[in-house]
Amino acid sequence: MTTTPVTAPAIVPNFDDEETDRKLAIICSKGNLDMAYPGLILGNAALGEGIETHFFFTFWGFDMIMKSRMNDLTFSPVANTAMHLPIRDMKLPQALAPAPGISRMTTKMMKKQMDDLGIPTVPDFLDQIVAAGGHLWACQLSADMNKLDASDFRDDIEGIITAADFIEMTGGAQLLFI
Repeated sequence: MTTTPVTAPAIVPNFDDEETDRKLAIICSKGNLDMAYPGLILGNAALGEGIETHFFFTFWGFDMIMKSRMNDLTFSPVANTAMHLPIRDMKLPQALAPAPGISRMTTKMMKKQMDDLGIPTVPDFLDQIVAAGGHLWACQLSADMNKLDASDFRDDIEGIITAADFIEMTGGAQLLFI
């Protein structure tokens, strides 16, 4: 007896101009330079496709939206075994990663690469996301733990809300945890 495999129908994106009821919820939990960009890039792409997009900043993700830290995000190669230098695909030996000055050097290299490609800084990227209709939210529990209030964050944060509030307002959304 032969069986025919059952395959799901292909998901083909629809690029017409119809409005969508899709939502994307991105939880930003990391404040390192290399962990800030994936959520920003995906959220920006979603907004470009007309998808309602919400960002929820929690724990170290607060570094992306705190007035005192958002302009000084860094990259740390420590424990990043995939770290490649922009020199002939050279890898950075893990034994060197914690050495003094390495984080500063790799941060400078990464920022230069992004600048050369015209990628905006994190604050500028967030400005563009808000201008495109993206929503920025701060986590109440993380704010309480760190004794922070609205004055500590970017002025365009729509509110400091609970995780339950975020889940409720993004019901049915695709969820990314970064």
